[in-house]
Amino acid sequence: MQISINHKTISVPEGTTILQAAEAVGIDIPTMCYGDESYHNHPSCMVCMVKEVKSGKLLPACATKATDGMEILTRDNEVLESRKESLELLISDHVGDCEAPCRMACPAFMDIPKMNRLIASGRFLDALKIVKEEIALPSILGYICPAPCEKVCRRAQADQAVSICQLKKFAANHHYNTTQPWFPEKEKPTGKKVAVIGSGPAGLACAFHLVKSGHRVIVYEKENRAGGNLLKIPENELPSTALQTELSWLKGFGLEIQTGETITQDMLLNLLGAKFDAVVVATGKPESTKPHFPGLESDDTGLIADPETFKTRHESVFACGSIIREQKMAVKALAQGKAAAKNVDRFLAGKTIEMITRKFNSKFGKLQPEEVQEYLKEATEDARHEPASGKTFGFTDQEAMAEAARCMHCDCRKVDNCKLRNYGDEYKIDRRKYLGNERKKIKKYYTHKSIIYEPEKCIRCGLCVEIAKAEKDLEGLTYIGRGFDVKIDIPFSDRLENALNTTALKCAGLCPTGAISEREI
Repeated sequence: MQISINHKTISVPEGTTILQAAEAVGIDIPTMCYGDESYHNHPSCMVCMVKEVKSGKLLPACATKATDGMEILTRDNEVLESRKESLELLISDHVGDCEAPCRMACPAFMDIPKMNRLIASGRFLDALKIVKEEIALPSILGYICPAPCEKVCRRAQADQAVSICQLKKFAANHHYNTTQPWFPEKEKPTGKKVAVIGSGPAGLACAFHLVKSGHRVIVYEKENRAGGNLLKIPENELPSTALQTELSWLKGFGLEIQTGETITQDMLLNLLGAKFDAVVVATGKPESTKPHFPGLESDDTGLIADPETFKTRHESVFACGSIIREQKMAVKALAQGKAAAKNVDRFLAGKTIEMITRKFNSKFGKLQPEEVQEYLKEATEDARHEPASGKTFGFTDQEAMAEAARCMHCDCRKVDNCKLRNYGDEYKIDRRKYLGNERKKIKKYYTHKSIIYEPEKCIRCGLCVEIAKAEKDLEGLTYIGRGFDVKIDIPFSDRLENALNTTALKCAGLCPTGAISEREI
């Protein structure tokens, strides 16, 4: 048979679905309830809709067989709007967080739950690697950060929040005290040079991420010591040794710092004209509203720069931190430095500078009282641990492991490969469009050795039912209830390990959401 997909004529065997025909010629059609050809699927999610041109009808590509002469469009406005609406309906009935509340509250967007799990298992260096993906100065922030992450920690609904800042400081200091320094892998050298003016949290963070991207970076500091406003913090709140340790590590990573260097207007022009491909201004809160550098403008809050891209009106100059608007928290200045570095890197690569955005995130708010126990299934029952030697000294190895084990794993195990999240982001869905006043209560099946099942994340696609049936698993999961209230659950009130035995990992692999997932992810 011959059919047309997006005005391209192709030949397909009889019995081919539209989805299979599109895949054969490299045309992507989103699917939620379709796993692979090995298992029967039910066209329930309606995310794979396409348009048949002659009739004008929308059809599910996964279940509609191609017919001779058929003309299909996969991405016109009506098709895209239909898919978006289907996704919005699915998300309205989905009770689960993509990212844990603590990570969403962290200005630097650090993967706190993953750090906690690694510390709890004694993998301290791996924990530091997770921290350093987002935070250039973890030890310093462990001392001075006001911990907005802890204010939203769900463990506080059971007793007290997890001591996240102390754990972050532990991961850093444990490594800094070893004799074998670890440094992140750098991108290949780009041959580009960047000047960062100012060595406070924003400047150092920006410089760190630029060095990581393969650029040569020199930080200029007008004072005789690097650190910016960090130097003004009392010794009993931030030991000077912590700052020096972080600076030594950064220098070992490749960061160059020149102290006692005041950059004047003329010097800035020379920097750009002869030595550097870009300049980042991170000099902290301005002392006046007068222009600091030629071609750069100021207002009542500081240097004028795009708050989304950190680009000034000068072609090669960026700005971040309190020079734009005063930052009360060092972690916010640090997060700005990291964001600015991303766009400096794009600029140096000749790419379009863009607003830094976060991926679509599903969230459901606070736990209901009866749900706290469901989340405690993944945590110890210990009360919050405090360092026996005091907060300044911090946790011992055993104290850190015990405290980290209190984390309730609020993040989704499929945070990076959940189809519902990925398509929600792609189609820019409105999470609240069809949201009702009440939500379903969360339950976790946590007795299986390989997987965990969270039924309120399920979109009832039925793939797990079909997999168990095809593979002849003893019981499998099944549909329970009818109509809108139907759910997929364990038959005969049995245990999850009996329902999914040989097929557990296959079900986890093909589940389009985080409803069935591997335990150790």
